Amino acid sequence: MKDIYAIGLDVGGSHITAGVIAVNDMKLIEASLCKESFDSNRPADAIMDIWERVIRTSWKNSGVEEFIGISVCMPGPFDYKNGICWIKGQTKYEHFYGLDVRKLIQNRLGLANDFPVLFENDADSFGKGEVFRSDENRSKKVMAVTLGTGLGACFIDKGVAITTGNYVPKDGELYNATYKNSIAEDYVSVRGLINNYYQWSGIKVETGLEIFNLAQAGDKLAVQAFIKLGEDLATIVIPWLKIFEADSFIIGGKIANASAFFLPFFENKIKEEGCNINISISSDNEAAALLGATSLIYEKYFSKDNSFLVLK
Repeated sequence: MKDIYAIGLDVGGSHITAGVIAVNDMKLIEASLCKESFDSNRPADAIMDIWERVIRTSWKNSGVEEFIGISVCMPGPFDYKNGICWIKGQTKYEHFYGLDVRKLIQNRLGLANDFPVLFENDADSFGKGEVFRSDENRSKKVMAVTLGTGLGACFIDKGVAITTGNYVPKDGELYNATYKNSIAEDYVSVRGLINNYYQWSGIKVETGLEIFNLAQAGDKLAVQAFIKLGEDLATIVIPWLKIFEADSFIIGGKIANASAFFLPFFENKIKEEGCNINISISSDNEAAALLGATSLIYEKYFSKDNSFLVLK
């Protein structure tokens, strides 16, 4: 069979990463990886300038001439079927509210209106990507979360994302689950980490990276902020680990890079509740997200109803 390729995009609250995927064997072309950080609250046209630049750079560096589609790992709220952004009041992509992101990408790249641009929840992309990277996980139930500017969650059963039914939360999401006097994402995210540190130190920092650097430098309150995040995460996910009967739990996202500060306390709470599962930290969040999003194209291309066009 002829080799086929797709462009994968990992869109975060403060960055975009593009990579070219060999769809036949679901492998990332490493030379194609291109990433750029930015303020996602800039006007939509300015953001699309960045997206276009990153996509075209990735395409050029891949050495590949033809693509059958573009897959986008996108945070929510988002209409993943129709490509409409509904993010509002989350300090990211405020100017994208109500916009047709599929059309924005097609127009920027000069693509036909029916050229495949597919969207996947960021946490589902991460979870499915981790499953594709591990033969062992392909036959198991996997729950995964992404910790960053927001809290993403996904429930994967034998490689399929589960978003409905009694065994997962509504839409498979945890970010808006009621927790304490607010929602889970207010406690288990960068803003939760920042709030933890501010409550104990009285010092207002702007980024999670600042708290990470403080923790590495021995700031006990910064370390405590991570510990509290880990304990809150455990409290939030334990009921669903039990209901879903997960075999594995995977943590990804930028905050996962600081797992040395919170993972032992997370694991202790999990064990105290009698959850005997495999817990791991993703070694490559971006590759997992790109592979997971591209799995949509993999599934569509190899279905009987193959109607893909080609981007040249």
